[in-house]
Amino acid sequence: MKGIHSIFLACFLVSAFACFLASAFDPSPLQDFCVAINDPKDGVFVNGKFCKDPKLAVADDFFYSGLNKPGNTYNRVGSNVTTVNVDQIPGLNTLGISLVRIDYAPYGENPPHTHPRGTEILVVAQGTLYVGFVTSNPENHLITKILYPGDVFVFPIGLIHFQYNLGNTPAVAFAGLSSQNAGVITIANAVFGSNPPINPDVLTKAFQLDKNVVTHLQSIF
Repeated sequence: MKGIHSIFLACFLVSAFACFLASAFDPSPLQDFCVAINDPKDGVFVNGKFCKDPKLAVADDFFYSGLNKPGNTYNRVGSNVTTVNVDQIPGLNTLGISLVRIDYAPYGENPPHTHPRGTEILVVAQGTLYVGFVTSNPENHLITKILYPGDVFVFPIGLIHFQYNLGNTPAVAFAGLSSQNAGVITIANAVFGSNPPINPDVLTKAFQLDKNVVTHLQSIF
């Protein structure tokens, strides 16, 4: 019996110590909201961020205007992403959600990319989109769908995904992300446009390309 009590006490102490070590993190907000501020002078430190005193919060801390305006799609890929995250709406801080508007030129695309910190749910407002994502190694299974206005599609967190406008007219989609700042890594830009550049020998072997092709791709990204 004494041995059982000793084991129980040891487990309790280990658990208590673990809780003490983890006390700096909480998976959900500890208050109604935490409006982010850049100057900590007038804020309080909660959940790892400096927050405005809740009594000083105003409507504009939770407001953004402009998603009705089309983005400029005159670029190499023919798309534009208008982001509404914690940088645009400071009241999103700690709430784990953000929004984007994506405009596509005719036959434009949102090229293969990932969001390292968020799952994306996309709804088509205008046009016809070919969308898809690729599962992780070793399967690398491609899952695709053609979407029409009103259709919804989900891109799981961290997986490479894309959207392509199949039509000869502009397309528009809106997407929610499960993070106040989901981040984005555009594959081609990251691989061929890194700063400083990745050694071409690495990319030549990785992609099984001629080295001249690799250096050309690096020059345009």
